[in-house]
Amino acid sequence: MHPNPPRSRRRPPPAAPPHTRRTGGSDDEEPRLYTPAEAAVLLRVSESWLRRRAGRRQIPCTFLGKHLRFSTADLAAIITAAAEPATGRRPHRRRRPPPTPSDLPNPESHASITDATDTNRSET
Repeated sequence: MHPNPPRSRRRPPPAAPPHTRRTGGSDDEEPRLYTPAEAAVLLRVSESWLRRRAGRRQIPCTFLGKHLRFSTADLAAIITAAAEPATGRRPHRRRRPPPTPSDLPNPESHASITDATDTNRSET
């Protein structure tokens, strides 16, 4: 007789349901939640900006307990809220014309600094 083979104490991993297929990027599968670091890279903003706004509830986000996450819908809403419509070209700033001699103060009405310091000196 053959001895019984030793039984493994490990359980096999659960089989995936037959209707679930992993194709890699479809949104109709399971929802994807991004960490603040991943979301910041996708939005091209700093992670601190993202965390600060989410903490103040100024942007849509998802809290899983104490963990901050961003769904694809959250990221789309952040982008939509930040979008500004094109308003055309900005008007040019008018430059101030250079001062004319009449705009300058009259030099005779003000004492110059060098004159004031020369008269106040006492020689010893």
